Amino acid sequence: MSSRDAQLLARQAGVDLVEIAANANPPVVKIIDWGKFQYQKMKEEAKNRKKAREKQSELKQMKIGLKISDNDLNIKVRKIKGFLEDGDHVKIMIVFRGREMAHKEVGQDLLNKVLDLLSENAIVEGKPQWSGRNLSVGIRKK
Repeated sequence: MSSRDAQLLARQAGVDLVEIAANANPPVVKIIDWGKFQYQKMKEEAKNRKKAREKQSELKQMKIGLKISDNDLNIKVRKIKGFLEDGDHVKIMIVFRGREMAHKEVGQDLLNKVLDLLSENAIVEGKPQWSGRNLSVGIRKK
């Protein structure tokens, strides 16, 4: 359709003639309401920004004490697996209280047990590190 005909149709309908693809040959235009077009464009950009924020992974922490029972440990492992499925990174912390610092090997064994339970879902990021009374290691989804 010629540009003159398109302009005439747009005037008759009481709306605007909006150029959609300027680089095309011939240029692509639409007969639409300019205000409505801008509103839809703004909504789409906001939706895209929201999706971009949702996809960023977070760092989740899971603290585990030395005297944890097997059932409680299994619940925490299940929760960690859920975090990993969501795409989050997880920092596992073995917390030492009081005189438990005298038995650091028990904490190492507990951490190894947790990592063995998660071995099919997770990759360990670096070596376990001591920070004060905590032994921690980071993991992420395979």
